[in-house]
Amino acid sequence: MSKRTQDKVVIITGGAQGIGFGCAELLIREGAKIVIADVNAAKGEAAAAALRAQGGEAAFCQTDVLKEADCANLATFAYQHYGQLHGLINNVGFYGRASIEETTPELWDKYLNLNLRSAFFCCKFAIPYMQKSGSGSIINIGSIHGIQPASNLVAYGVAKGGLLSLTRSLAGTYARDRIRANYIIPGWVLSDTEVALHESLGLPEDKLRAIGPTLPLGRHQTPQDTGHTAVFLISDESAQITGMTFHIDAGATTLPLK
Repeated sequence: MSKRTQDKVVIITGGAQGIGFGCAELLIREGAKIVIADVNAAKGEAAAAALRAQGGEAAFCQTDVLKEADCANLATFAYQHYGQLHGLINNVGFYGRASIEETTPELWDKYLNLNLRSAFFCCKFAIPYMQKSGSGSIINIGSIHGIQPASNLVAYGVAKGGLLSLTRSLAGTYARDRIRANYIIPGWVLSDTEVALHESLGLPEDKLRAIGPTLPLGRHQTPQDTGHTAVFLISDESAQITGMTFHIDAGATTLPLK
């Protein structure tokens, strides 16, 4: 490896599994120091241990991103543990299917809080430490539904659309501090949560995976696909890139799908 993110200190929320852990693995291989933030202590500690077993530097901070105080503590923990803070990947997210008629106030609040307010909290407290460190890179993990939501993903789509707006707002506001903000659309990743959701809707995992070869570029996307882009955006190679949207979705937003 070329150590493209050597000594970059990066927080990853929801980093114990899925896309978050995929990003962490590739970042540590390039020399980054990772802080895994997760609400599940057992999974978070195990993820950090697994990263250390791969030869990387990783720490775990138990964090409920729905709580402002926890997000403040997370940023402080990262800065005090490693002495700097250069990156934040807002990866926490979850969705459920509901049309606008089916969306209750409780469901609306749940998805906006989890997918948008959590990122707001984390950015709010990470940015001052990035300013102290001299630069920073914020990566918000978005969704194709943040651009054009499906009719049964109303609250989720609105939240991810808000996250895109937050990304662009931060990019313009903090450019003079050399703090960049970008938005990644990961595409269709078969995380454990995604598989469980489709199984609950009657689509078993084997049939779900069989869809992969029929997609435009021949497979589902993986956590590592997003991780490669995260490495680029955390590294100094992307020093002049901010406020941008990166589609890691096999052309789903541009190609005609069958």
